[in-house]
Amino acid sequence: MNRFVVISGCSGGGKSTLLAELGRRGYAVVPEPGRRIVQTALHSNGTALPWVDPVAFLRRAIDVALADRASLGSPCNWTFFDRGVIDAAAGLQHLTGEPVLTQLGPRHRYHQRVFLTPPWPQIYVQDAERQHSLEHAMDEYSRLLEVWPALGYEVSIVPRLGVMERADFVLKMLGN
Repeated sequence: MNRFVVISGCSGGGKSTLLAELGRRGYAVVPEPGRRIVQTALHSNGTALPWVDPVAFLRRAIDVALADRASLGSPCNWTFFDRGVIDAAAGLQHLTGEPVLTQLGPRHRYHQRVFLTPPWPQIYVQDAERQHSLEHAMDEYSRLLEVWPALGYEVSIVPRLGVMERADFVLKMLGN
């Protein structure tokens, strides 16, 4: 059974906070590739930033997500990803029209159930690493709502609850 579980969805929807709670509970977590790329680029004056060169950013996000998966082997327990290959591939395909999802989607599968955090305007915050608008984030969320099921995944929408209740929801849906 595939133990790699993706937490995807709307930017600013509480994914990272949920992953932190799952990590606190002892589960392995993999931070979002995009945030790591942005942090590195900002510190090194790089240009692979979503607001400077979104195509380069998404290609780099795919590379980082693939490297994350390869570094983990086959875990015995759940490993939770803050986004992953599919998120980056969906963004790149949207921008360029390249058939990235058909190339990468079947070869790099995650657990059949993927969790999406919906738009949550009350907690959405722009910062140095998240410069896009809530509207842009909601457009991305709408695309992901279509992409994941089209690739054969079962989508569970994470309810807008406290972080502990959201973590309980994810684990319950996975049978824990």
